[in-house]
Amino acid sequence: MDKTFAELGYPGRLIAVEGLDGSGKSTQIYLLKRWMEWQGLKVFFSEWNSSDLVKSATSKGKKRELLTPTTFSLIHATDFADRYERQLVPLLRAGYVVLCDRYIFTAFARDTVRGCPMEWVRGIYNFAALPDLVFFFKADLHVSLNRILEGRPMLKYFEAGMDLGLSADPYESFRIFQGRILEQYLSMSTEFDFLVVNANEPIEAQQNTVRELIANKLELSRYVTHTVTPSARKAPSTKTWKKDSDIEDHEAA
Repeated sequence: MDKTFAELGYPGRLIAVEGLDGSGKSTQIYLLKRWMEWQGLKVFFSEWNSSDLVKSATSKGKKRELLTPTTFSLIHATDFADRYERQLVPLLRAGYVVLCDRYIFTAFARDTVRGCPMEWVRGIYNFAALPDLVFFFKADLHVSLNRILEGRPMLKYFEAGMDLGLSADPYESFRIFQGRILEQYLSMSTEFDFLVVNANEPIEAQQNTVRELIANKLELSRYVTHTVTPSARKAPSTKTWKKDSDIEDHEAA
């Protein structure tokens, strides 16, 4: 599908964030959700690889290092389709702002790098409408790697692309694998009108950029679910965040 939810007439809007593992995107969408909740907006958060339908199977497959590129692709597509039908579409019809930590572009990038044909991967997701806004958090590879290692001592097998045999050194494999994914993202940025954010900048600066862009592109007052009195408001600080490696740890692949 080549139309956004707005172009299809949905009252709600979908905002997606994309980026390499360790790019900081999950921290940014966490802060964005808090900011929207503070404003009294109808907001819902969904993340990649979180459907109960496949979460257990995915976890077991990763631990045993049994997942082939095709299996990986189909499992993630099943996860996405389940969340799309049961969560995203109903809430967008109900007029919510839906925030997605990763969308179909994650599959387009990762699965293609793992060797799946691009046409085949895109065909699997052709039922899905495009997001109304897509933020791509572009971080240097060494920045992403350092952020991940701040939260845990080792890279994960699939996160580093070790299943592809790129290098016996997991850190070198990570650089090669994530570098190839970055190339895929950059090639999609114009095609899908990504809003590119410099993810090397301080967290506060990135969040301010994201909030300003959203406020300029969406009429947020349409999504207010209740009025929050000034005395009840406590503005969420952009200085309150979790380590991105902790937030993203569950879906690293």
